[in-house]
Amino acid sequence: MHIALLGGTGDLGEGLALRWGADTDFDITIGSRDAERATEAADAYVSTLAEHGHDRSLAAATNREAVESADVVVLAVPPYHVADTVEAVADALPMDAIVVSPAVGMQSDEAGLHYHRPGAGSVTAVAADATPDSNPVIGAFHSLPAHKLAALSVDLSLDTLLIGDDDEAKETIDELATAIDGVRALDAGPLANAAEVESMTPLMINLARYNEGLHDLGVTFE
Repeated sequence: MHIALLGGTGDLGEGLALRWGADTDFDITIGSRDAERATEAADAYVSTLAEHGHDRSLAAATNREAVESADVVVLAVPPYHVADTVEAVADALPMDAIVVSPAVGMQSDEAGLHYHRPGAGSVTAVAADATPDSNPVIGAFHSLPAHKLAALSVDLSLDTLLIGDDDEAKETIDELATAIDGVRALDAGPLANAAEVESMTPLMINLARYNEGLHDLGVTFE
């Protein structure tokens, strides 16, 4: 499987790249609007993997080049860049490549972070509206703490919730998520449920802010 991590130079992109690099044999391409920045990040991730005993290579490319042969495209970009990132690569997406949206809209005030629901209903819906009809869109990885993912010496015990309208695509992303040791994927229903899933992220960040020992908080359901 070939995964293109668009915005793969950011925190979540780094965490996912390192975990998939350590735990799987997936082909991974780090994408960025700047090819040089993508190369620098990929080289840094390869060095980190080597330090932990994993002899892996990661490709680097512009976002558009990264998607050209991808089976799965992860939009590891801020929510306000989701639509324009998809639109910039839409005509290069392979038929049926799955687009994954982990972004969450949030606003900040003195009390903490609050879910910012876009007009489309959710950031996942924003991604779906921008994506060609031939490419299914799945929401996933919203609640995975990026810094904990990137800390390869830390054992994980985390759940991620999947939302989307294409059951086959959702099964593929389930396999992608659970390929990371210590991650379980749970089906949270169709894309219409995305706002409820996305709104968990600011809640978790607020819990970490107001409670000691909850840095890089994740979630499991029992």
